[in-house]
Amino acid sequence: MPLYENQHIKIYNSLSGEKETFTPINQGYVGMYVCGPTVYSNVHLGNVRTFMSFDMIFRYLKHLGYKVRYVRNITDAGHLENDADLGEDKITKKARVEEIEPMEVVQRYTVDFHNVLQTLNFLPPSIEPTATGHIIEQIELIQTIIDNGFAYVVNGSVYFDVHKYNESNEYGILSKRKLEDLIHNTRTLDGQSDKKNPQDFALWKKAEPTHIMRWPSPWSDGFPGWHLECTAMSTKYLGEFFDIHGGGMDLKFPHHECEIAQNQAAKGQAPVKYWMHANMLELNGARMSKSSGNYINPAELFSGKNDKMSKGFSPGVIRFFMMQASYRSVLDLTNDGLLAAEKGFNRLLEALSNLDNLKTSSSSSFNISEWQQKCYDAMNDDFNTPILIAHLFEAAKFINQVNDSSASVSTEDLATLKTVLHIFIFDILGLVDSQSSDSGTEKLHAAIELLIKLRKEARINKDFALSDQIRDELAEAGIELKDGREGTTFSIK
Repeated sequence: MPLYENQHIKIYNSLSGEKETFTPINQGYVGMYVCGPTVYSNVHLGNVRTFMSFDMIFRYLKHLGYKVRYVRNITDAGHLENDADLGEDKITKKARVEEIEPMEVVQRYTVDFHNVLQTLNFLPPSIEPTATGHIIEQIELIQTIIDNGFAYVVNGSVYFDVHKYNESNEYGILSKRKLEDLIHNTRTLDGQSDKKNPQDFALWKKAEPTHIMRWPSPWSDGFPGWHLECTAMSTKYLGEFFDIHGGGMDLKFPHHECEIAQNQAAKGQAPVKYWMHANMLELNGARMSKSSGNYINPAELFSGKNDKMSKGFSPGVIRFFMMQASYRSVLDLTNDGLLAAEKGFNRLLEALSNLDNLKTSSSSSFNISEWQQKCYDAMNDDFNTPILIAHLFEAAKFINQVNDSSASVSTEDLATLKTVLHIFIFDILGLVDSQSSDSGTEKLHAAIELLIKLRKEARINKDFALSDQIRDELAEAGIELKDGREGTTFSIK
């Protein structure tokens, strides 16, 4: 029996603004689409946080026994500056600045994107389609929207008629914005004269003579609008109505709102059952922005070569830090926060390392079965990873108590504890023990063991001054020695 038959998830649906019991359209199967990166620069840490949230969700759904088709796209064309219908394509602009082909830009930053996600232990999606690989599907979709009376052609460009659409549908249903308010707050800008209304958005743009990325269409040589690609690719691979559509909070309007409108206009139905949005990642209490200088990229965070953090942090620590907050909460990336996460992560790993050395008893002083269900209850409550982590620390405390002989665990419960901890820490949260294969760490541990041996000899020789000096100087370096009946152990704080 698959776990999903007993473990019932509640998901916060951005469309309804409420937590809803998750019931897939087809029992046992889940279709999930997440808006991927626009590959014109190194991947933004805020985007990394969004993708990490959905990687965790993907992992949990798979663990419960669902067969998941996870589609995450690559935007490699059509994304104009400021997410508007005017300006220069972001990839074309980068190619012009660097004096290379646009597809060289795409290749370079797609590789960077994959490298960063692999370093942070992401599972690959089931399908990773590109916008340029689905131009035909997008042209066909535009033609259907035109035929259904919701789009118009002007000077080789095609625009979605938001006002016409709003006569029979609700534009703003996801973001809770009213078209009347949008009209009231919109200024008429120069260069928008092709549109009937400022709120209309491009489905196809005629390429200027200097625009490199272009494709032939019935209307002009041009390129698709940014919003269109996700409608075309999500419905191609997941069907006209699928389970989950995810992305960052910043995409709710206008991108996801436009996706709903496009699907309704073309297919006559809403595309998605559950809309999910991950919240922002801030840096030192402010919005992360290259232009303001309040910015750090993943490579700088790993290496420590930056002016924002006191040191570099391992991928495992960074992932643990991000999992400590709900995916729907704003998360502030700070040096103190990462240092605290590092200590917590090391405490968790230390407890895990003690599992194999625990002595078992005839009974347990800790209800493993009840604790296990609390872990599932946390994840079932809209993937509440902070509560899950609190339960993991509860287990770590118990392990340390058993190790100190102040608690007991049965052989059966110990086996269950090992299995469940591995599932939630490594399989679901996707954490990695970066230290386990770190030769530098192995050498450090060997040096500490040597100092422990020298301290033991000093105590035998009644040289307590030297013994205390070794203990105290290790403590100052963040290495705590623990004397017990089985000998001396250490932990790195």
